[in-house]
Amino acid sequence: MRKIIVLTFISLDGVMQAPGGPEEDPSGGFIYGGWSAPFSDEASGKLMQKQMEATDILLGRKTFEIFESYWPKHTDYWPGINEVKKYALSNTRTKSDWYNSVFFSSADDIKKLKNSEGSDIKVWGSGELVQLLLKHDLVDELWLKIYPVLLGKGKTIYSDETIPATFTLTESTVTPSGVIFANYKRAGEVKTGNLGA
Repeated sequence: MRKIIVLTFISLDGVMQAPGGPEEDPSGGFIYGGWSAPFSDEASGKLMQKQMEATDILLGRKTFEIFESYWPKHTDYWPGINEVKKYALSNTRTKSDWYNSVFFSSADDIKKLKNSEGSDIKVWGSGELVQLLLKHDLVDELWLKIYPVLLGKGKTIYSDETIPATFTLTESTVTPSGVIFANYKRAGEVKTGNLGA
């Protein structure tokens, strides 16, 4: 069985929309595209390079199209991105000229992929896809980059259909600019109790 690891940039109020630039995703009138840029520093760059080690990736259609138009021309920053398998969830696309791209249309397709042999699968961005994965309890690890900013509104990876679950912190680093890199792995069901009892 393969692990599905969700990697996302997230604000203190849970927004993950358009961290990379103003034109990335202005849908819904979002005006803060590029909100992660002011917090970039050398430590963040080194941690990102580690997270970008080549392995298969799974993307939602919108994120796939952003990646498809950008990364084939910028492989010096992400070695191996053209060679790894790129899986994309889409109801409208079935093919791409980007080498090694495969399209899925349902959560069942992703379950079959997860139950196959192979490397870990990393999910980048792809808010709607992540919501679907959390709804079907298909996320093994969350690698969050938590930024010290409140955005008020925007797309989030969470929804009312998220399966309740607990996670264990496996690794964490705070950069000089205040970004928390926190990796969590799935740890079981939610347990409750009384504080101080």
